[in-house]
Formats: sequence, C-alpha cells, structure tokens
Amino acid sequence: MKTKIVLLAALFTSLAGFSQKKWTLKECVDHALKNNITVKQNQLNVDLAEKDVAIAKGSFLPDLTGSVSQRLNFGSFIGQSGARISRDTRGNSFGLNSNTTLFNGFRNLNTYKQAQLGVDGAKLDLEFIKNDISLRVVNTYLNVLFAKENLSVAEIQAEISKKQIDRAKAQFEAGAIPKGDLLNVQSTATNDLQNVVTQENGLNLALLNLSQLLQVSSQDFDVAKIEVGSPSAALLYSDSKTVYEKALTNRPEIKKAKLNLTNADLNVEITKSSFLPSLSFNAGVNTSYQTVLGEKDIIMFQNPDGTIGSRTNRFFTQLSDNLGYGFSLNLNIPIFNRFQTKNRVTKSIINKEQSEFTLESEKLKLEQQIETSFLDAKAAAKTYEAAEISLEAQKEAFKNAQVSYDYGSMTQFDFDQVRNRLVNAEGAMIRAKYDYVFKTKVLKFYFGESIVD
Repeated sequence: MKTKIVLLAALFTSLAGFSQKKWTLKECVDHALKNNITVKQNQLNVDLAEKDVAIAKGSFLPDLTGSVSQRLNFGSFIGQSGARISRDTRGNSFGLNSNTTLFNGFRNLNTYKQAQLGVDGAKLDLEFIKNDISLRVVNTYLNVLFAKENLSVAEIQAEISKKQIDRAKAQFEAGAIPKGDLLNVQSTATNDLQNVVTQENGLNLALLNLSQLLQVSSQDFDVAKIEVGSPSAALLYSDSKTVYEKALTNRPEIKKAKLNLTNADLNVEITKSSFLPSLSFNAGVNTSYQTVLGEKDIIMFQNPDGTIGSRTNRFFTQLSDNLGYGFSLNLNIPIFNRFQTKNRVTKSIINKEQSEFTLESEKLKLEQQIETSFLDAKAAAKTYEAAEISLEAQKEAFKNAQVSYDYGSMTQFDFDQVRNRLVNAEGAMIRAKYDYVFKTKVLKFYFGESIVD
C-alpha cells in the first residue's frame, strides 16, 4: 500500500512539473493591463472625470434648500400682534428656497462640454499608459527569450567542451598531444561552464524583471516561446509616411492634443461669458412660530364693538397664519470690473495658441519617432539577414574544422578559433533576431496593429 502511495505521489509531482504554466505574450500583456497600479490609478481618473460631467449637468437644475431655526429672546420683543412687550419668548422659523440660473452667457453649457472633454481626455491618458505598458511588457518578454537562447547556446558549447576533454585525455594518454593541449581544452571547458552560469543568471534576472512588471510571484515563473519567421518587407510597410499618416488617426497623444485645443476654444467662450448679463430666478416660502415662555398661546384682539376678545394661537395655527411666498427675477449686468474679464479673455486666447503649438509639436515628435523606428526596423531586418548568412557559413566552417580536428590535421588553437567564431555568430544571430522582432513590433505599435501576436 505504501509503495502505491509513493508511486502516485511521484506521478502527481511529475505531472505538476510537466504542466507548469508558461505565460504567452498575450497573457502577459493582458495581465499587466488588468493589474498594473498605474493603469488602475488612471482608471480612477476616468471615474473622477465622469463625476465632473455629472456635477456640470447638475448646474442646469434648480437647487432647493430648507432652513429651520430655534431662537430664544429675553426681555423686550415684538409680539404676534405687532406690539412691543417685555417677555421671555421662544420661536421657530421654517423656510424653503429654490434658485436656478436662466442664462449666464452659456457658461453652464460650455462647462458641461468641457467636462465631457475631460472624460475623453482621461480615457486617452489611460490608453497612452496602456500602450506604454504593453510595449514594456513586449520588450521585457523578448529579453527573456533572448536570455533563454543565449543559455541554450552556452549549454551546447559547454557540452562540446566536455566531449573534447574526454578526447584530449585519451590523446594525451596515448602520447598524441602534449599536456599543454590538454590543459588548454580543460581551461576552455571551464570558461564555457562559467558562461553557462552567467547566462543562467541573466535568464533569472530577465524572468524576475518580467514577473515584477506583471506583479506576480517569480517562483516557477516561465514564458512560452515565440516563433520568429524570416524578415518580411510586408512588416515594414512601404515607407515611414504611410505609418505616420495612420498614426495621426490612432495615437492617443495626438488625439489628446486635439482635445486640448477644443478645450481651449471652450475656455475662451466661458471667459467671454463674463461680458454678458446673467438672469436667475428665485422662489421661497417661509413661516414662523412664537410663544411667551410660561404662558399659553393666546392672542388678544379688539372686537368691532370695542370689547376685547381672545383666541388660541398655537403652533400649527401660527404656521398657517404666518405662511408667506416670494418670487424674484434677478438680472445682473456687468458694467466695469477693472478690465479683469478683458485680460482673462486675452489669457485664454494665448492658452489656445499654446495648445495649437503643442499639437504641432506632438505631430513633429511623432513623425521623428516613426522615421527613426522605420530606419531601425529596416536596419534590423538587414542585420538579421546578414547574421543568418554568417551563422550558416560559420556552422559549415565548424563542421569542416571538427572533421580536421578529429583526424589530427588541425591544432587545438585553430579549432578553438573556429569554434569561437561560431559562438560569436550564434550570439549575433540571437541579438539580431530579437532586435528585429522588437523593432518591427514598435512599427506595428505606431501603425495601430496588435503587438502581442
């Protein structure tokens, strides 16, 4: 029974190791966009901007305020009959008041439009952050794959060196080579093992950087491989102008600059509204209650025949008797405010001109970035092609050198030189490949295509 349990445990352990999750590029990008703190912060900015829209929309509605007061008077006071008497009294006042703006130079309307632009601007900021994070994740992901291939090359070279040690030992023992050659082979093998350790550390650091960017545990973290095809002119588009013209329609920084220009126009109109009169409407209702402390709520009055009468004047009776209404229209006409409005309008026009220059600056910066990226991508493709040709040549040279070395017609030094050239060619090929992949993805990024495929 114990044996079966041990076997089952070993089986499950091996299956768990076999099924260890390897993150794809799309999964990494999606996870980063969903969990990144900066993305969440900018999403909150969108929520705040939407609340600004709700606040601006509320400016079109009338307000309603209620008031309640409790007061105590000691000494002389005006009674309910209007006569001044000397008593200690308690009173209450109740009121409802409503005010609404009928016209204020379209300030409320333009403020509402600005608030809506604020939502669009916050969303564009969020999109810009997401684009930046996506590009960072792609670059970091490719660094992991780059480190993996470097490690693979280093391990292959270490294995070749290990086999050479066995062969050199046999040759030395047979007296075919001097001890110095054996020591050289052992030294080369040691250097290759050290390089394996270095590349392993580089891979671990690359995985750590990616896991930290994704904000996930680095333990057992790994990524899936991407198949990289041969350089294709189709990925580079016809020229940089094609990419630039497309980028003008989809890049969030350009859209945000245009949005800021529209916002500046609205700000000019809002500032100019201070030149116009404003009209508001007010309506109110109020009532009150008053009583003499220690006395009943009775009001004295004189009858037509001259006799003195009285009646109860309690809480609800007074509230009904003292109920009053009021309505008003208020027109404010600006005449002179020390040139404050005029100067504010001038400032808003200057700010609009600054927004125009900002838009042109963003376009120029984008054009320069795309031109540079286009040339970088073309150069990376050519470098990749050259690296492929060089690597194939070095592989063929190494095969021939291996045969010559095995037959004893090539010295250890010459053989190491050929092998070093192969190692360098493999390293150059790996660098060129991932440099090409990233730079073509940057171009696709500007063109508006997916960079996670």
